[in-house]
Amino acid sequence: MLSVRDLHVRFGQAHILQGISLELGAAPLAIVGRNGMGKTTLCQAIMGLVSASEGEIKLGGESLIGQAPFRIARRGVALVPQGRRTFPSLTVDEHLRLVSQGRDARWNIARIYETFPRLAERRRNGGTELSGGEQQMLAISRALLMNPKLVIMDEPSEGLAPVIVDHLIEVLRALPQDGMSLLLVEQNLRVATEVAEQVAIMVTGRIAAEMPAATLAGDAEIQRRYLGVSAGGH
Repeated sequence: MLSVRDLHVRFGQAHILQGISLELGAAPLAIVGRNGMGKTTLCQAIMGLVSASEGEIKLGGESLIGQAPFRIARRGVALVPQGRRTFPSLTVDEHLRLVSQGRDARWNIARIYETFPRLAERRRNGGTELSGGEQQMLAISRALLMNPKLVIMDEPSEGLAPVIVDHLIEVLRALPQDGMSLLLVEQNLRVATEVAEQVAIMVTGRIAAEMPAATLAGDAEIQRRYLGVSAGGH
């Protein structure tokens, strides 16, 4: 579904991504790493929000390099950005109707309200009236309603209560059944290792290691070496 080869991104003199390569098929892939390692920049580069100076990004074998973000979205890529990016002047229902593909789509507004009952309760409320967790649920819902081939989620569990995080894990694990590939960027190690089968670790703009999620979840030494945390202490 997604192939990234030797990807470099520079902001002035800062070399943010330094030769990133990864492949994503039907199974979810999680990317973990400390803050400032370039994870969000990678998401933005795939979506066309920042320009790559070198390298290749392909979706289904076709290049995304140089394409505008709206064209990449139309080709079947949806992004849940870090920071939510909801519209203050729109209600929950208006947000969802903007991207809804109709009642017959696999992910439709009725399914969103069933999956996230809190959004159904707040459907008439505007973006500024929502809590951080509610805005995050709305940002996730907005991406799912596009019924994309590939959904990129940048810290989707951020700001969510633990019980909602548990529910989110179930939702994300089921996405392949809806025909969606998932690239998951997460600080929450439990979410990353429970959703994805494979995990890539980013360190200073590079993929330092890639391994089965179960290996990372069960090895405290690897967690300390690359992430400075352990699953039990996160």
